[in-house]
Amino acid sequence: MSPEISIIIPAFNEAARLPATLDRVEHFLKTSGLNAEVIVVDDGSRDATAEVVAQRAITWPQLTLVTSGRNGGKGAAVQLGMGHARGRYRIFSDADLSVPIDDLEKLLRPLRGGAGVAIASRALKASQVELHQPWYRETMGKIFNRLVRVFVLGGVHDTQCGFKAFTAEVADRVFPVLQTRGFGFDVEVLYRAQRAGYRIVEVPTRWINSPQSRVHPIRHSTVMFLELLAIPGRVRKHPTKGSGHQDANRASA
Repeated sequence: MSPEISIIIPAFNEAARLPATLDRVEHFLKTSGLNAEVIVVDDGSRDATAEVVAQRAITWPQLTLVTSGRNGGKGAAVQLGMGHARGRYRIFSDADLSVPIDDLEKLLRPLRGGAGVAIASRALKASQVELHQPWYRETMGKIFNRLVRVFVLGGVHDTQCGFKAFTAEVADRVFPVLQTRGFGFDVEVLYRAQRAGYRIVEVPTRWINSPQSRVHPIRHSTVMFLELLAIPGRVRKHPTKGSGHQDANRASA
């Protein structure tokens, strides 16, 4: 029987943090009774990430290890995981669980109500930031999200929170043609979904910053901004599967 939910966790050199993360995810799924599979994508790690997951999967049949063979970037890892997912609803979460897995139901509720995409958003007033990022990271994040709204994706206030959910229909349309492989992939995925006429819902969340974050505040922000400007052209060159008049009909429905 296919699972209702697929949870994809991209991982690069996460051998130290994954055991605690997998403990929390497994405990949550057992206590909630959700029918779910968990897919960890090893994005060419140089540590024991793959071994940690493979060992855990021996006693946890719902856990699957997918290996990319090389470090292709977070976007490529999530794309690979989505390609292996079988669930009706497909979620990806950061390996550090900065958004607690317990918030999963907050994402599922809009999807069950007809939305195509639901994303955790730190920008909403009802959200709780329990452990803040350093001020310069938060400031650069706010600037980046403002640029996203100006240049690419209007109406979405936090594109970079690493906890997002898609219906299988949306995931099967937007991920196979994904062109942005790095940290800016979220913007392209949401841009494709919006252009295809799917409703995107931002939900309040809890956020606990991980001090071990590998995102360099200047280098990665510069790369992400350049990727941001390239996204509309990439989507025109590699259009979303099935895009066209059907999308306009869905948007106006």
